[in-house]
Amino acid sequence: MEYPRHIQKLIEHFSGLPTVGPKTAERYVFYLLKQPSEKLNNFSENLKNLRKDLKICQTCFSISENNPCPICSDPSRDEKLICVVSNVQDLINIENIGKYKGLYHVLGGYIDTVENVGPEKLTIKYLIKRVEKKLPKEIVLALNPTFEGETTSKYIVQVLKKYNIKITRLARGLPTGSNLEYADAMTIVNAFENRNEIK
Repeated sequence: MEYPRHIQKLIEHFSGLPTVGPKTAERYVFYLLKQPSEKLNNFSENLKNLRKDLKICQTCFSISENNPCPICSDPSRDEKLICVVSNVQDLINIENIGKYKGLYHVLGGYIDTVENVGPEKLTIKYLIKRVEKKLPKEIVLALNPTFEGETTSKYIVQVLKKYNIKITRLARGLPTGSNLEYADAMTIVNAFENRNEIK
């Protein structure tokens, strides 16, 4: 016997989320069923408007309510320092530490031949344009120490080599195979302070 159609549909929707299996999805739906109508209406309204008021910053490719985003439009930021991250979550993690005062560039993922993601599917060409236009003094590669992260880092170093810009990577306080998204604040601070230049 199946659940009523609306419940079944919601279970299917939740099951499609990363790391959410059918049992967890089922728990989510039955939790929502117990909530007051006002809370459910608020939840559905926020879900409906998720993409409506958001923009992609055309400078760094972060998500914001404004274009350019607050970081790119902040005159106190060091525009000669660009930190390259894979996604917005990594940007937020670094930003929340409060130690980094430069700008960012969000790639939108990693080069991944298994998933058929080449450099052309990332924002690397826009990073090159930023480098040509601004000639920053340093590019910090804050990419995960995974196979895909290393592949992407090597590609970026290769395409930026001709600009004679200092390119650094976060120190190996981040264990190989780990994700920046889940690193604690002290690990990220140490990784930034002890970053190494890539020759």
